Amino acid sequence: MADPVALAALMLDAAVGWPGPLYRRIGHPVGLFAALIERGAAWGNRADQSFASRRAVGIVTILALLTVTATLCWQAQAALVNLLGGWAWIALALLAWPALAQRSLHDHVRPVADALDRGDLPGARKAVGMIVGRDTAALDEAGVARAAIESLAESFCDGVAAPLFWLLTFGLPGVWCYKAINTADSLIGHREPQWRAFGWAAARIDDIANLLPARLGSGILCLAGMGGWRVMARDHGRHASPNAGWTEAAMAGALNLRLAGPIAYDGVVADKPWIGSGRVEANAADIRRALRLYRRACLILWGVAAAVWLI
Repeated sequence: MADPVALAALMLDAAVGWPGPLYRRIGHPVGLFAALIERGAAWGNRADQSFASRRAVGIVTILALLTVTATLCWQAQAALVNLLGGWAWIALALLAWPALAQRSLHDHVRPVADALDRGDLPGARKAVGMIVGRDTAALDEAGVARAAIESLAESFCDGVAAPLFWLLTFGLPGVWCYKAINTADSLIGHREPQWRAFGWAAARIDDIANLLPARLGSGILCLAGMGGWRVMARDHGRHASPNAGWTEAAMAGALNLRLAGPIAYDGVVADKPWIGSGRVEANAADIRRALRLYRRACLILWGVAAAVWLI
């Protein structure tokens, strides 16, 4: 892309995020993906169908989702370029902006630190419960802080690095196809019996889509934190995901913390390995350190987008 679409979209997202009034009025574009996925699930993910049939319908649903998304985005991009010529980058940046989540992620993690600073542990549990899938009702201060930092590290890839990578690589179709598959993975890419077959394709394609961005994003976190390389190289494989462990290990190493470890989901404790070899007793100050590191990493991505534009 020989225009500043990516850089402008990053700046827009950092400045205003996805404004609450706009969300309340029209929702968010990923809601359209969710509606299509739910329609496919209602049609082909019934308990009376075989495992093979449900997997096949899941594959068809994801391929249809990607085909529709890519076609509409390619047509919109081509039409804007034809209509606006050299000024099309402004409109394209506006269409790419909602696919990024720099501001949203920051604004969801910061209240966790604010609540802990006030000594409001129930409020901190509620705040972190909005961004993680684990049980939060019994978490102590350190558990809440670690959960917030882990979510920040993992979402740096899903919400910022990966969308930017695909925007720079394939323009508007690239970034929105990534968001489509990432949304599908978050909704149906699970191992529970209900989704194991139908969500198989979503989970596998999401793994592929995040393969390079996760590794690039972890390197950027280490650069931003001026350290963490050894822990990243050693511990990234301790995560169940082939990608999420990279950014989480980079964050753990840069902050000299231990993340992950035993985590409860729906009342069942999963004995996950620890990532990192630093302190376990994280606190609000560590969340704020993680947010500072995150902001520096986002600025590095701004530099990458500017370099691609200038080159």
